[in-house]
Amino acid sequence: MKIAKDTIVSLNYELFDSSGELLERVEEQISYLHGGYDGIFPLVEEALHGKNVGDKCSVTMEPDDAFGEYDHTLVEVEPRSSFPKDVAVGMQFEGAPEASDDEDFILFTVVEVTDDEVTVDGNHPLAGKTLTFNCTVTGVRKATEEELEHGHVHEEGGHVH
Repeated sequence: MKIAKDTIVSLNYELFDSSGELLERVEEQISYLHGGYDGIFPLVEEALHGKNVGDKCSVTMEPDDAFGEYDHTLVEVEPRSSFPKDVAVGMQFEGAPEASDDEDFILFTVVEVTDDEVTVDGNHPLAGKTLTFNCTVTGVRKATEEELEHGHVHEEGGHVH
């Protein structure tokens, strides 16, 4: 079966930065609903369309095609007193960016802690990077009616929303 709209695609992948450094490798296959359901990067989905099980694919994505450009306005310095006593680099907190008028919350990662201040970064860790996505198709099947209604894959044994 070829990859087409409304199929469930399973694949293994590796993600590299522009210098060829391996950033991520999945040991267990991932699956997504193909056909514009936002389950995978659009450029990767486009490259996979029409492929079969066993086919390989390599897509290089500029920041705008992956996790976006790095936005310096999403780096904020806050008073240390606004955080728990045990705050440490790498912890994550949800919040609204200061530069935003809307109520959308994003995930901020603590990047620096001093006695008086905590610096947080709301950018995705891979924002601003050119990435290469290499994958191998491991499975293709028709999506179920329920998967189509919900817009995502339901694994064997049910799913959690």
